[in-house]
Amino acid sequence: MQIFEKLIIVSTEDLDELNHVNNVRYIQWANTIAKEHWEQNTTKDISDNFFWVVISHFIEYKSSALLDDIITLKTYIRKTEGAKSTRIVEMYHAKTEKLIVKSETIWCLMNSKTLRPSRITPELASLFD
Repeated sequence: MQIFEKLIIVSTEDLDELNHVNNVRYIQWANTIAKEHWEQNTTKDISDNFFWVVISHFIEYKSSALLDDIITLKTYIRKTEGAKSTRIVEMYHAKTEKLIVKSETIWCLMNSKTLRPSRITPELASLFD
């Protein structure tokens, strides 16, 4: 399993009226890291021919993050089956390594030309092993 990571520093734009990170921002971060992981591992030819759509999204909030906190985002593919891929995203306080958020998203691979689901080939899946 290949884990892709990045760091985020919480800014005022990320906060809600309670002065902690807004739940919508966590979802945006989960989508952003998924896209960056895809873009890092695929070629232009692959990304021109395929795209992903969300089938379902489950998110569990464990703790909160505040202004200027440094957050470690980690993502990996838990499994692929047919046209579906299950991606996990975990977010941790970088300093304490305390889990803040864990999400599981099921994505469907789509063919850019036909706009229909496309089976994930072993070659494509191996890019994320």
